[in-house]
Amino acid sequence: MPITTRQGLIDYCRRSLGEPVVELNIDDQQVDDRVDEAIDYFRQYHFDGIEKMYLKHVITQDDIDNKYIVLNDLIFGVSRVFPVASGTSTSKSIFDLQYQLRLNDLYDLTSTSVIYYTQVMSHLALLDQTLNGHPLYRFNRMNSKLYIDTIWQEKMQPGNYILVECYRALDPEEATKVYDNYWLKHYATALIKKQWATNIKKFSGLQLPGGVTMDGDKLYAEAIQEIKDLEDEMISKAAPLEFMMG
Repeated sequence: MPITTRQGLIDYCRRSLGEPVVELNIDDQQVDDRVDEAIDYFRQYHFDGIEKMYLKHVITQDDIDNKYIVLNDLIFGVSRVFPVASGTSTSKSIFDLQYQLRLNDLYDLTSTSVIYYTQVMSHLALLDQTLNGHPLYRFNRMNSKLYIDTIWQEKMQPGNYILVECYRALDPEEATKVYDNYWLKHYATALIKKQWATNIKKFSGLQLPGGVTMDGDKLYAEAIQEIKDLEDEMISKAAPLEFMMG
């Protein structure tokens, strides 16, 4: 049965460790902490942990006064900031050069070559990049603030849009399939197993009624090895990402 909730993942991990046949000596808060660690590691290193997306932001007067934009805490990195305006490339006036090119040279694509149009547009893009350039920016996900190095009072107006190309971590509450990921289930189980072993390590060698002897050190060593194997598997299968700032 697919796991679609956080509690479902916790129940799966507990069953994997022996419940209800075996009693786990671990607090519910400790289990929650280990699941949080597993999800955080999944987001940072698994190729399905983050997604590339484009976010739009409406400029407010507070943004202009602060000279930065506050992004969502799930944003891991920013790879590009699109300018609000880029010269003639976004103009909609009938006197615009691009408008006239389309009107006079591309009135019929079945009988007109697009080679000349492509060359002209490439030249205009080069001029735009040379004269206007793209906005410089700084971003660190520890404070979630996107600084755009421009003259905010002159270049930005309330109501304008900023388009940000970024990488955002998946929210398991929205993308519920995350909870059913094969690697995440085993990694969360290994972390909980390590916490369980840590809790009972001080009782190692203690003989219980019936002749059973607790061996927390062995359980701890098994959990550490399982965690290492899973993390090595993650790193070896990780896909290379594009450059991003974050």
